[in-house]
Amino acid sequence: MAMIPLRAARHGGYALAVVVLAAGVAASGCSQALKFMKDDSAEVLSRQTITAPNPAERGPHTVKTLFYGSGTDKQRVEFRTGVTITTKTVDVSPFVSITGDAVKQRKDFWGFDLKKAPLNGRVWYPEGPGPFPLALIVHGNHNYREFSDPGYEYLGDLLASRGIITVSVDENFINGLSAENDGRAWLLLKHLETWKTFNATADGPFFGRVDMSNIALMGHSRGGEAAATAAAFNRLKYYPDDFKQEFAFNFGIRAVVAIAPVDGQYKPSSVFTPLENVNYLIIHGSHDGDVSTAVGARQYERLQFTDGQPWFKSMVFMYRANHGQWNTVWQNKDNGPRSGRSLDLRTLIDGEAQRQMGKVFISGFLEATLHQKREYVPMFRDHRTVGAWLPKTLYTTKFQENGFKSLASFDRDVDLTTGSVPGVVLTGEHLSAWKEEALPFRGRGGDNQNHNAVTLGWHNRFPADEKTKDAAVLANIRAVAESRRTKTPVTWTEAKGEPAPPASFSVSVPDSVRSTWGVSDRSAVYLSLAATNTKPGPRARPKDPNAKDDKVEDETKKPEPKKPAVKTPPKPKEPKRPREEPDQTPIDLTVELVDTAGHVARLPLSRFGIARRPLDSRIYRRAGRDTQRFSAIYELIPQTFVMPVEDFARTSSTFDPRQIAAIRLVFDRTEAGTIVLEHVGLSTPTDPAFLAAPVR
Repeated sequence: MAMIPLRAARHGGYALAVVVLAAGVAASGCSQALKFMKDDSAEVLSRQTITAPNPAERGPHTVKTLFYGSGTDKQRVEFRTGVTITTKTVDVSPFVSITGDAVKQRKDFWGFDLKKAPLNGRVWYPEGPGPFPLALIVHGNHNYREFSDPGYEYLGDLLASRGIITVSVDENFINGLSAENDGRAWLLLKHLETWKTFNATADGPFFGRVDMSNIALMGHSRGGEAAATAAAFNRLKYYPDDFKQEFAFNFGIRAVVAIAPVDGQYKPSSVFTPLENVNYLIIHGSHDGDVSTAVGARQYERLQFTDGQPWFKSMVFMYRANHGQWNTVWQNKDNGPRSGRSLDLRTLIDGEAQRQMGKVFISGFLEATLHQKREYVPMFRDHRTVGAWLPKTLYTTKFQENGFKSLASFDRDVDLTTGSVPGVVLTGEHLSAWKEEALPFRGRGGDNQNHNAVTLGWHNRFPADEKTKDAAVLANIRAVAESRRTKTPVTWTEAKGEPAPPASFSVSVPDSVRSTWGVSDRSAVYLSLAATNTKPGPRARPKDPNAKDDKVEDETKKPEPKKPAVKTPPKPKEPKRPREEPDQTPIDLTVELVDTAGHVARLPLSRFGIARRPLDSRIYRRAGRDTQRFSAIYELIPQTFVMPVEDFARTSSTFDPRQIAAIRLVFDRTEAGTIVLEHVGLSTPTDPAFLAAPVR
């Protein structure tokens, strides 16, 4: 791109016009055209149902701040002479790899090595006696000379005002290293040990003011994985990779927040980190230029609830959000200071708007899980419940709570007709596609979400006959001519065949499941699905079993004499059409519940949410770079639909909600399409908040 001196703009309007024009020409040669999904947020986010106060607004507490640390930091006065509480150093070297010249360089820069790593934290805390819940947040990898921990002040100040002691943990000294994410997790737990001491120190500022049974761990990027790993380490007796490192943590960690996390950079005992019995929230952006695939979705799926407590997990995917804008230091530079050379920064939502989304969901999550303000829980099931609080863009929400039980998750075997529980039978009618396979990520290399889904395609019309096709071609020829004459867009005519019976897919609910799971009108049906851009062709007509095979000739029939060949006039040629853009109309279908007597209750899927087409997310500046870098220009994130059985029962006086025998998806509201169905299940929630504040 040609460089134009800025001083040209100072020489009057003409020079400025030249600059703008030249820059525009240069940009057009380097940058691809901006392309976004249709923004339906004005309608989708217009029906807020939660009436509690906005959790992104400041609370009633006066906020105070302080720093704690070892006092040995050469680079930052706040962690040298500015510490209010001096903490001991720790040896993090068993969990972090560093070799060669980096050892001396780091010590010269910081004034310490990894054997004497500091426990540094910047604290925002509410004035008052407490005890208050405790939340730790840790940054991820970044240039270690540009300190990341101040970047969460907007969260620390907000949460402290709402009665939560918040600490931004300093781990800058291990940034730029590799094989260190277990070290990040271990350091978080060592900080919790320090806070246990603070809470027990009679002459300290936090004596008796910390609720150590009510803790949240939060992290961003590598820190997001570290927060989950720390929650797993918290319950272990030994470090999984070296039994000589004994653990004795066992803190009251009730919530984990992962902001655009990595996953699998650390694998304990060479497996992905398992996690159970904790509330979990992940937020990720579609235009993340660093962690460009939403790999945290794997940790979401791995989290299990096994102890009967009312835990929940949620994933919120935000359109046009990037990686760094949830940290005010990182901002929009996902690829470093020169990000604008490779990333298309024009595509990003405003940084303040992105952080507003973070404040709404993170603060609401901690209110629900640490303060037990359960009126905020529904926002994690359905983002539409807080539409008035959110920046106007597109969102996808995944949700499960501890009562969820899977009927079909499509990864137990290779039989298309069996579900996840013995006796569950899967059936399909008139489908164009039906296959189970790994749910993919957008990146190349075959990386996937480590679990399966079923792909279901349909087309509810038969092929058009030749007469209808010819009529459509003639209509399009006339339309093109009229378009040229009037200089207006062409209205194309499609050759449609006769309507066909709608396709369907059913999941049976056996007697044993109904009785064991206690299915009733207090239960809910769960579907997790994503629409795709694939549109199957018209359905083949069924064969007539009574029709004779044309190839079999009557042996007694004499061949007819040949007639002179008659030249058929050529058919009109279809005009060339421009390349079609993918249909952005959300997919809809009918969900039917069938009881043992055959009575049916039905509702449209759209009553419970929106099944959008994939969110087109072009991250790179240069045209074609996204298709080189990724296998798809979108991330396939299924939307969870939670559908109370009571809502279905209201539509039919004969339907018995205690006797559900099948859940049937009828593809009758979108003529042709394909969905990826991830989970089908039932829940009788242990907490009424899980079904509260429905959007109608």
